[in-house]
Formats: sequence, structure tokens, C-alpha cells
Amino acid sequence: MQALNFLPSRHRVFTTACALTIAMAGLTGSVQAATPTELSTAYATQAGAAAQAERGRQFFTTTHGKEWSCASCHTALATQVGKHASTGKPIAAMAPAVNAERLTDPAKVEKWFRRNCNDVVGRECSALEKADVMSWLITLKP
Repeated sequence: MQALNFLPSRHRVFTTACALTIAMAGLTGSVQAATPTELSTAYATQAGAAAQAERGRQFFTTTHGKEWSCASCHTALATQVGKHASTGKPIAAMAPAVNAERLTDPAKVEKWFRRNCNDVVGRECSALEKADVMSWLITLKP
């Protein structure tokens, strides 16, 4: 950071914060997309395999050695309002055709996959599992 000594203190802090943000974004390997389809395709590309909607439906509706499945909170069709299994808090429909805001923010998608996969599978979901689930959710109609 000595190279930044010519900047006023407040500018050094801002420049350092920007550099750290850029560096962290590169380290996360996050997928950038604007639509659910683009995000699903990006996950499939990251996985090196094609997404399969039926495999996504099976993943979503099946338990994986833990107490819950995705459908435990999001409903088996994911076109309806769900309810968190332990808190009872309402959860907006997952299907993008029903909820236009769903699966459009890559950071939120990653955050919720990380949290929910840990609850359902006991680990982070793979890129292919994410692609499959998203591929299935995209096929759902109101």
C-alpha cells in the first residue's frame, strides 16, 4: 500500500476497499448473469455438463440424508407460496414464471443456494445440482 501514499488518507481507504472488493469477486468464482436461464447455463458451463430439468425436479423434491428437502419449505411444485419448515415464515414462489424477481440476482441466488443446500444436503450444492434445479424451476408455469 506504500504506492498509494501520494493519495489523501480517505482516498487510500476507498481505493483499498475497491481493490479488495474486486479481488474478492475474482476469488469467489461467482457466476454473473441477468436472467434465470443465463444463470442456469452458466452453472452448467461451470459444471461441464448439460442441466437436466427432470434431475432438478428429483433433487428438489427428495431428501438427501437430512430431514428436509427443498420442497419441505418451497412446496413440491415451487409455483406456490411456501413456508419455512421451522419458522413458519412465508417464502415467495420459486418459479420465475410466477415470481419475476426470483433467480435474477446472482449474489442472492448464491447466498440462498449456500444456505439451503447446507440445510437440505449438508454441504454446498455442486454447480450441476444448481443448474439442474434452476433448469427445472424455469420450466414451471403458473
